[in-house]
Amino acid sequence: MVLATSRRTAPAAPRQSRILAQIMLSVYGVLGAQAAQAQAPTAAASAPAPAIPAPTTRAVNYTVRIDAPGKLDDLLEDNLDLLRWRGNPRVDLDQLQRLVKAVPEEAKTLIATEGYYSPKITAGLDTSGSTPVARIVVDPGQPVLVSDLDLVLQGFVPFEQGGAPYDAGALRRRWSLPVGARFRQGDWEAAKRDLLREVMQSRFPRAQLVETSATVDPDAYKASLRVVIDSGPEMRFGALRIRGLKRYPQSVITNLNKIKPGDMYTEAALQALQSRLQETGYFATVEVSADMRAVLAAELKELKEDDEDAPAPAAQTPASGDAVPGQATTGVKPPSAPGPTVLPVLVRVTENKQKNLEVGLGFSTNTGGRASLSYDDLFVFGKRMKSDLIYEQRHQLAHVDFFWPTTPDSYNDSIGGGFERTDVRGEITTTASVVGRRAWGTPELERSITLEALAEQRQVAGIDNAYSKSIPLTYSVTRRKLDNLLQPTRGYALNWQLGIAPLPLFTDEKFIRGYTRGVYYRPVGDSGTVILKGEAGAVASKNKVGVPSSFLFRAGGDQSVRGYGYQQLGVREGEAIVGGRYLLTGGAEYQYWFRPPWGVAFFVDAGNAADKLKDLKPEFGYGIGARWRSPVGPINVDVAYGQAVRKVRLHFSLGFTF
Repeated sequence: MVLATSRRTAPAAPRQSRILAQIMLSVYGVLGAQAAQAQAPTAAASAPAPAIPAPTTRAVNYTVRIDAPGKLDDLLEDNLDLLRWRGNPRVDLDQLQRLVKAVPEEAKTLIATEGYYSPKITAGLDTSGSTPVARIVVDPGQPVLVSDLDLVLQGFVPFEQGGAPYDAGALRRRWSLPVGARFRQGDWEAAKRDLLREVMQSRFPRAQLVETSATVDPDAYKASLRVVIDSGPEMRFGALRIRGLKRYPQSVITNLNKIKPGDMYTEAALQALQSRLQETGYFATVEVSADMRAVLAAELKELKEDDEDAPAPAAQTPASGDAVPGQATTGVKPPSAPGPTVLPVLVRVTENKQKNLEVGLGFSTNTGGRASLSYDDLFVFGKRMKSDLIYEQRHQLAHVDFFWPTTPDSYNDSIGGGFERTDVRGEITTTASVVGRRAWGTPELERSITLEALAEQRQVAGIDNAYSKSIPLTYSVTRRKLDNLLQPTRGYALNWQLGIAPLPLFTDEKFIRGYTRGVYYRPVGDSGTVILKGEAGAVASKNKVGVPSSFLFRAGGDQSVRGYGYQQLGVREGEAIVGGRYLLTGGAEYQYWFRPPWGVAFFVDAGNAADKLKDLKPEFGYGIGARWRSPVGPINVDVAYGQAVRKVRLHFSLGFTF
């Protein structure tokens, strides 16, 4: 609509007369209205009052029944307006009918996200009973399948001439929505996200999706997919930059850095460095990233220069020609001096307090009540000190360790010493020790070599006290291949140990000791997990007397054969149970997660320790337990029956340790 205005000149006197006349008419109108209002009460008093109409509608309670196959039932129940408005006091019968009428179109849109584009949907309302019932019947029909995939890779040009090309074939093979799969909207979005994530993890962190489309033909039940991904420039690591380091030397970080300037960018390298720094104990927080600020600033500058230097439209020519090494073929202006894009490695840390004192109370079904005092100092003559004072009913410990910073070769060296007393099954052992250790490797493959000097006193009622000393050397290897190191559900972990005390120097009895243990996890169905575990060990020596007690074997307890007390299975010596030369235990457990993170477990354990192989007869324990996958690790509460002792025991354990 167009409003037009015009101006014209009119005599002033006639205009003023018309205005006065309009004012007088308005005044008379107001006076007449007031007179009519004054007479209204009298008329109203002589006429009966009109009745107020009662509400003709009221809120209704109703039920909904959905007949749909598979997970479509849950999809509709969670998203239909008909379900969301149920129980609302504002919904009357008319509104309910409108909600039911809208169901087919609404359900069709929802079901399409699951790959069904030609469903047959009926919705009706049965009001014959006291409570209306809305019935929805869904026949999803034939699903739409992916008929073809057009995956286009732009760029992916290595910087060096003749450098290794990007493995586009492997990228296509790992595409998670292949030809023949049902076309679900969620899977489509996840496939694009996973593709981009995979490319960005190595060499091309600035990759981006420049075009994606899914063309669905409902009549042919086919979906054609097209994805175009642009790599952006290939990138390399630059120098290390450290932020937040104040008290500790830079070698704490640089010794752990395996990234060298010029190395190919990989996200895995950044994560590995961050993990190593977090494990040192020096830092409360660690963040390792590639510093993109210089790259972003260069791109902004390049865009600005392109805007300023843009030629007239007539002078524009289509982009063509050979790709420039290090530059993706996206039409972006190539650099004037081709070279690798360098990303400095940025490490941001927040240091832990140098000194820390902790006091704790607890209880163990193995060693009873517990009180502990720990004091740590992160910088004592350039080393990290950790000390512990522990008092338990059947175990007491005082120990201090000094840890050197990790070396450039990834060795972790430490030295320590202390006193330990145990009172288990009638045997009291007091040990003084000095320990030196070198450890190296990764959480997946750990190795260590330990040299100890031990002086031990053993007391058993009715038997003379025994004193022994030894200098054993132990080599240990731990291999972990688990889906999660905190709460594993698939994979295995193995440990091998070989200990030897071959020299007569400060050693009462020469010996060789071998030990191994392992655990295996395997999912069973959607809600189950099977766990198999076992351990075996042997000590070879001329005499058993003189071999340190910590190098002999006993079984029983939370982490061994359940249904028996802590180290209850072993060799009887007087009234005591002492360690034996041989050990063999095993167990099987089935966990059922009825409502994750809550589950129930059924298990059977068996094993024993003895001085002779022929005496190595297994004792059995079996029972049931409760499981909770807590944020700090699995919490297990077991009730087990020890067949040999005919008793029921309660076992409690926290976390996964291997």
